[in-house]
Order: sequence, then structure tokens, then C-alpha cells
Amino acid sequence: MNIRRRISTATLAGVSVLGLLALSACSPAGGARTEDGRLRVTASFYPMEFLARQIGGQHVEVTDLTKPGVEPHDLELTPKQTAQLGESGAIVYLKGLQPAVDDAVAQSGNKHVADAAALTSLEKHGTEVDGHHHTTGDNHSHSEAEGGNDPHIWLDPVKYAEVARGVNKTLAKADPDHRADYQKNTDALVKKLDGLDKEFRDGLEKRSSDTFLTTHAAFGYLAERYGLTEEAISGLDPESEPSAHRIKDLHTLATGHHVSTVFFETIANPATAKALAGDLHLKTDVLDPLEGINAKSRGKDYFGVQRANLAALQKALGSK
Repeated sequence: MNIRRRISTATLAGVSVLGLLALSACSPAGGARTEDGRLRVTASFYPMEFLARQIGGQHVEVTDLTKPGVEPHDLELTPKQTAQLGESGAIVYLKGLQPAVDDAVAQSGNKHVADAAALTSLEKHGTEVDGHHHTTGDNHSHSEAEGGNDPHIWLDPVKYAEVARGVNKTLAKADPDHRADYQKNTDALVKKLDGLDKEFRDGLEKRSSDTFLTTHAAFGYLAERYGLTEEAISGLDPESEPSAHRIKDLHTLATGHHVSTVFFETIANPATAKALAGDLHLKTDVLDPLEGINAKSRGKDYFGVQRANLAALQKALGSK
């Protein structure tokens, strides 16, 4: 499922075990708990951080390895961050999205790890995902060109709720004294995600088109959930260059399926999407894959951005 280049093993090997121990010993913030007793949780990128904060509440201190505005696939860890994974009271990450994090978590020895990729079913997606054939979450592929396992599970509120339940279990094991509060927070979060799922279903029920064009194939699970068809310029890698054949196919698809809009993202380079839109005389808009929140995000948190995504899809698909 790794969709980016791997950091060389020599880079990680350069940080010796003794070096990590030294960092831990001299770090005033070291240890599984804060001075006031909160559980220290390390999250790999924004969707995992959001879950940890929502479920952990006042009982956790959450650190995100990926800073706002940074493309998470390209994250390279500092020795301090690598040491932090071993010291944390719990880790929340998604295996396969960030190779550097995968390697560091495997070497951390941490016993309380929530891997989102293991908490729901994953599917292989390419540049095309047809949700008409598949809306139940079964493990099937509907892609024009096969890609790796698609990690973008958080964009489907139903799958994200499944991950939330798993994160709850990990935090409860790491901090059993607050198990009841974690369960209460999880129940509240899942209820909100169920509500968001209903908003998407109701908001996209009546539409004049089913097909939307995106920069890269981040929205396959969302398309499947709500009976849409995602056509991506690139595959799972947001920086991969589309072939001439793919661009030609998109020209044909846009005309045949009454596509009105080409979506681009807040972090990835929008040049290809805007060029395609210009060639086809289509509009452009933002569909945010929610890999991070920054000043350009159309919302302050997961729910705000997802509702902005829904509004953008409704407009592009001619929802009534």
C-alpha cells in the first residue's frame, strides 16, 4: 500500500538505539504521561490526530508528526520524532500512507498502537472508481487502472467511524482508568459521523450527474459509499504525472458524463487540474482530501471540511 518512495534504511539506521535513549533521557517532555497525568499520544497526520483528540478528550496530550500544510506522504521524521514514538503512551497511525512512520512504528516497540488500516477494510483503487457497482464496503476493486491499497478511508464517514471504535480500544488499554470516558467520547463521535453520513446521502440523492474529476484518486471510498464515479487525473500518488492516453480519456469522459467541474486540492499542485479544466472549458473547485488543516482549508476541523466537500460536490453534480 506504500504509494511513495521509501526512505532509505540507511537514514533510519543512522539513528542508533543509544542515540534514541539519549534523546529520551535529556528530553523534559519524555515519558508516556505528562506531569499532570495525561496520556501522551502520537498521531501520524491530521485525521489520526483528530480521532485521538476527540476520543481522548481531557485525558490525553496529542502530538501530530505532520505539521499543517505539509504533504503527509512525504514526511521524513527527525530523530526526536522517532524517539517520541517509542516513549508515547499510545500511537495512532495509518500503515501504508507514510513509509517513514511505518518503519519507525515497527521499530518503536510500543505496545499500544492503533493502525487505522487494520481497523476497517481496504480496497485497491486506480484512477477510476465506480460506486454504482459497489456501495456496501466489500473488498472489491473497480478501477480503470489498478493501484495499490487505497489508504484514504477517513473520507468515508462510515469507515472513519469503524476506525474510531478501534482507536477507542487502544486508548482504553493504554489508560484503563479512563476507559468509560473514552467510550463516551467515542459514542458521541460515532453519532456525529452517522449524522454526516446521512447528510451526504440526503444531499447527493437527487443529482443530474454522478461523475466527478479530481487531481488524484483520494475519493474512491466516498464515491463508493454514495454511488458516485470518481475519475482521477493521477492515481493514488498526488504527484504522479498522467499519461497522454489518460488525458485523452478524461476529455471523452467529461463530455459523455456531463462533467462541469475539475477538482483540485489545497496542498497538491493544481496546475494539471487547471490546465485540463481550461482545455475542456470547465469550472474548477476545491475537493479537500483532508490530509491536513491549514489557512486555505474550507473548515476548521474534519466536519467543517467534509461539509464543504459535500457542498462542492452538490454544486458540481447538479444536486437538487
